Amino acid sequence: MDEETVARGVEQAHLEFAALQYNDENSLNCTISLAFYFAREYYTVVREFPTGKGFADLCFLPRKMYMDKPAILIELKWDQSAVGALEQIKERKYTEKLEEYSGNLLLVGINYDRKTKNHVCVIEKFNKQ
Repeated sequence: MDEETVARGVEQAHLEFAALQYNDENSLNCTISLAFYFAREYYTVVREFPTGKGFADLCFLPRKMYMDKPAILIELKWDQSAVGALEQIKERKYTEKLEEYSGNLLLVGINYDRKTKNHVCVIEKFNKQ
């Protein structure tokens, strides 16, 4: 739930990721995957997870041995808004296929600003209403 630490970690991974072109969704997705590589011990990571009315950019599903960990839906943006990414998750009902994780589901929006080279992250706990 520490948004600033997550943003700094993604920025560090960005610096270490030698991509010729960073300003597209696939490159940002690869950077996020690199930043959270260690998480594969605890999670199954799915790119373009089919949900609701579209696809979540990344979905982290806890492995059976680690069901105490939250499931995580990540939506990526560049030159837009991390808050807008969270709104997209909600508007397109990306959480529908993960209702079993209600109360233990994190929604994450990450935006990359090409001009400032900064990442912004917002994290929200999802509880089905």
